[in-house]
Amino acid sequence: MRFGRLVLCVGLIICVNGLAAVAATAPEANVVSTPAAEPNGPPPKIVVEQPVFDFGYVSPGSKSTCEFKFKNTGVGKLVISEITKTCGCTVPTLDKKEYAPGEGGSISIEYHADQGAGIRTRHLYILSNDPVNPRVDLTIKAAIVQKVVCEPERLEYTLKGAKAGVADITIKSVDDKPFAITKFESTSDAVTASFDPNQKETKFVLQAKLDPQKIGANTSGRIEVVVTHPDCTSVTIPFSILSRFRADPPSINVLNSEPGKVVKKELWILDNYEQDFEIASVTAGQGIIKVLSQEKMGNRYKLELEITPPAAQNTARMYTDTLSIDTKDGEKITVACRGFYVRK
Repeated sequence: MRFGRLVLCVGLIICVNGLAAVAATAPEANVVSTPAAEPNGPPPKIVVEQPVFDFGYVSPGSKSTCEFKFKNTGVGKLVISEITKTCGCTVPTLDKKEYAPGEGGSISIEYHADQGAGIRTRHLYILSNDPVNPRVDLTIKAAIVQKVVCEPERLEYTLKGAKAGVADITIKSVDDKPFAITKFESTSDAVTASFDPNQKETKFVLQAKLDPQKIGANTSGRIEVVVTHPDCTSVTIPFSILSRFRADPPSINVLNSEPGKVVKKELWILDNYEQDFEIASVTAGQGIIKVLSQEKMGNRYKLELEITPPAAQNTARMYTDTLSIDTKDGEKITVACRGFYVRK
């Protein structure tokens, strides 16, 4: 009898332990994380009062804020999981994520305008447990405008004539707020203008004078005018100088070159101010370009060129040369030449 009871006890222990082991290794059944709202429970509903906000006119680089109000008009708890955005220029702020039926809330948006002028449209999205509308689109709009503008927007100087080296600039505020000019500076200090830093106006007309000797060989630059307008700190005006001479084409390109195979090109040298001139000499830096003929036609020259591509060095894909044209009155025109070897 004792032996039988012992066997029965051992069997029961083994059975119990086996069930425990099975229970420990078997996957859990019907265990799910609690959702924000039960699929079959009372549904929430998010309603945004005004999903589009227009800032109107804003300044470049400015910061503006707006607010989107919403309400849970459903019968279940509304849970906002996330607010996504399409660019880094918007920063959304939400006080909390859960809203009872009938409860409202708001989302604050800080918008950072970029430096370029123009119309901007940006989108944000509210992600929630609303089963009908889980992704709500919020739209913000803005027209970025410079509060101080210049006319003309770009200066083009000439070196000949009654207005040579002189240009008038009108600087004005678009919102009629007065401002003062505190600084006027330009590339290489080549352009200068007189102004009174203590004078405040809504519009200034400046006479900007160019010193060609300071700009050197460059034919372009920019002017920066620093102002005291509350919504604008400075304006920039690019400028260019119409040089006396120009080459047509401005550079020589030779495609599908083969070493030693001559290519002929035509080059014109013209005076932008239609004045008479004489060419003193034409030289090529690398000797790749040769002038076959040089013909004067009124106030311009026609040059017939011969280009002989050199032997390709190692794996070089191109070769270069520079043509220098000197006039008898000391002016110099340079024309770059680039040749590209044919692919094999």
